[in-house]
Amino acid sequence: MTVHPDADFVREIVLRIFGQSGWRAADVEGLTEMILISDGKYRGRSYRAAGLMAMWLADLGLLQVYDRQGQMLRTINLFEEQTALQRAA
Repeated sequence: MTVHPDADFVREIVLRIFGQSGWRAADVEGLTEMILISDGKYRGRSYRAAGLMAMWLADLGLLQVYDRQGQMLRTINLFEEQTALQRAA
């Protein structure tokens, strides 16, 4: 059984990545978070701040991060990230 990461876990990753890209992570109020629903089903969330964007595709367990020009910077497998954290704890 696959355990999906919770929204707080994903949000912390997004804040960390945005911070690495020059966005001030302390300015949490500048972060816009939207729930993604398609065909009446929860699909994930999107996050935006200072022109940066991240999209969490919940079913796939992926977090895709985009720069200000819309170019994908990286893809993170959240299932692997969560498993690594559980092992470390």
